[in-house]
Amino acid sequence: DSTTYLNLSIIFLPKFYIEACDDGADAVLAIDRVSNEMTLTVREHQIPTVQVCMYLIVITKKRNVGSLLGHAVWKAVDFDVISYKRTVLHLTENQTQDNKTFLSMINNVLTTDGFYFCTDYDLTHTLQRLANVSHDFQEMSLLERADQRFVWNGSLLREFLAQPEVLDVPDPVVVMKPCRINGKIFEWILISRRSCFRAGVRYYVRGIDSEGHAANFVETEQIVLYGAGRASFVQTRGSMPFFWSQRPNLKYKPKPLISKNTNHMDGFQRHFDSQVLIYGKQTILNLVNQKGSEKPLEQAFAKMVTGMENGMIKYVAFDFHKECSGMRWDRLNILVDNVAETQDEYSYFMVDTEGKVLSQQKGTFRSNCMDCLDRTNVIQSMLARRSIQSQLQRMGVLHVAQRIEEQADFEKIYKNAWADNANACAKQYAGTGALKTDFTRTGKRTQMGLVMDGVNSAVRYYKNNFSDGFRQDSIDLFLGNYAVDETDGPTPLRIQKDWKFLTLPIIMVVAFSMCIICLLMAGDTWTETLAYVLFWGTAAAVTAAVIVFNGRDFVDAPKLVQKEKMD
Repeated sequence: DSTTYLNLSIIFLPKFYIEACDDGADAVLAIDRVSNEMTLTVREHQIPTVQVCMYLIVITKKRNVGSLLGHAVWKAVDFDVISYKRTVLHLTENQTQDNKTFLSMINNVLTTDGFYFCTDYDLTHTLQRLANVSHDFQEMSLLERADQRFVWNGSLLREFLAQPEVLDVPDPVVVMKPCRINGKIFEWILISRRSCFRAGVRYYVRGIDSEGHAANFVETEQIVLYGAGRASFVQTRGSMPFFWSQRPNLKYKPKPLISKNTNHMDGFQRHFDSQVLIYGKQTILNLVNQKGSEKPLEQAFAKMVTGMENGMIKYVAFDFHKECSGMRWDRLNILVDNVAETQDEYSYFMVDTEGKVLSQQKGTFRSNCMDCLDRTNVIQSMLARRSIQSQLQRMGVLHVAQRIEEQADFEKIYKNAWADNANACAKQYAGTGALKTDFTRTGKRTQMGLVMDGVNSAVRYYKNNFSDGFRQDSIDLFLGNYAVDETDGPTPLRIQKDWKFLTLPIIMVVAFSMCIICLLMAGDTWTETLAYVLFWGTAAAVTAAVIVFNGRDFVDAPKLVQKEKMD
């Protein structure tokens, strides 16, 4: 039985009773809060019980964001984390404190915007993948057939795998808008699926792991539905797929380091083998700077692509910042025109009103910058616009001579949606909204956009250095990269900071304060005042220099999983 229920009620007694409330439904899931056993009851029948975890995470509020091929898509808005135990008195003092921290980590992930689900449609697959599956695949439950790269609650559902009714909850960005051009109404949908493999935050998760999973990997699908016809265009983004890191160290832009003790080609090969298998031909759009600290990364990427000697993979380097310096954002068309022939070759997926497949997408553009956020999103939105221009003309929505840029109402929807997509991806990875969204929204750079980029950059600096360790731990705990030990042994949370962590900042603050006081309360002579100011100012400056020199000891680093070992 793979029935999925839309309406459920939870009864809190010595057991949790989760009752299906749909018409004709009689299934009840009982979870013992003491023994942690779970039993599914259907009338007089029972299935074997399985052990469950300590907390139950319940979606308590949802919001409908639209319909995809007749299937309602929901956004999870609010959650409740319910303990299986009716009391925590059996926990020791240390366990109680750790338990509070772990719960705050889970809530940190749950309050990050971007959990969507559908009860009768698989959001983890593209239209083209679903069109090419077998009948047996379609008969599988949603969780069994889901693309595991995008199932963020997969670890939480391990104990429930025997239950076919369980839903996968991916962590995408979903935008669904009804649009009108030439009096013809069509549905325009943008779905960005964020991978849960090598997931994390900006400076603590870069490059790839040994399995070839890239950091901040996102599959973005643009869908057009008109009548019974449909079309989609897929792009990907992901960190440069070799072993490199960029740990925060209090500097505004830490220097990226390429690992010297690792065989890069093994992971690099695995990454692109999987990309070619899933998506077909690959065109890499590397948008990093070709000078300064980013230059070695670009050179390494180009060298590895050349060394792989794979005709399915094409490499294009485009120095985004150099080409667009001086607000010359029109020069982005140089890149779009350069890959236009390749985009035409790759095509897109399209099905006519009779269900006949008119074209298949034969390859994807894999874009990246340093973070795979701001520069990447700008380029992806331009490639997607070129694709939808062709799709709408073939569907008969646009006339042959019409340009999509001339459709003011749709352009506004399109630009704002891509800017929202950028903001959502950036908040999950970097902690703030995206940069350069003024260009995405308006098609030009503005002075106010530059000011907002400055504000976001300052907020990113603070979060990356002083709060991202906790965010990384939250993600690792949620995804099961760290398993909580139920014994009362020491946990990574109780690791004490080095003496420098508290002592040096206090000395710096005191010295700086004394320097200001000496300036405001001058002594009997200017030489005496100058001597005091120089002494305390030098003490503050030297202490600050020592702190910056030992910057990695002062940032908020992850505690649960040692990222150096993972790299």
